[in-house]
Amino acid sequence: MILLAFRAGALIGCVNVQDEGEGVAYLGMLTVAPDAQAGGLGRRLIEAAEAHARDRIGAHTLRMTVIAQRTDLIAWYQRRGYDRTGATEPFPYGNERFGKPRRDDLTFEVLAKALVA
Repeated sequence: MILLAFRAGALIGCVNVQDEGEGVAYLGMLTVAPDAQAGGLGRRLIEAAEAHARDRIGAHTLRMTVIAQRTDLIAWYQRRGYDRTGATEPFPYGNERFGKPRRDDLTFEVLAKALVA
């Protein structure tokens, strides 16, 4: 499911929620247009994703991956209740979908949040 946010008919944000099975959902693709940032839209999209995962998918945990070197972004997610799990995933070097990285030490850190009814 991709949740979309519009303002005056223009797309200004989105977030993807995927059922991973066994009570776990994945949050990805959280994007907010630059001119719509700092207004709480990212927070509201995450809240909508959490509600969808909990109420529609039946998930008890929502997980995500964040580039480990983005400590400021990880801290932002932590302020929204996401915890570092200690797990990492490799960065998909060579996959054009992820662009052309400018460094060779990238990894994804796994964050998770328990969803309560």
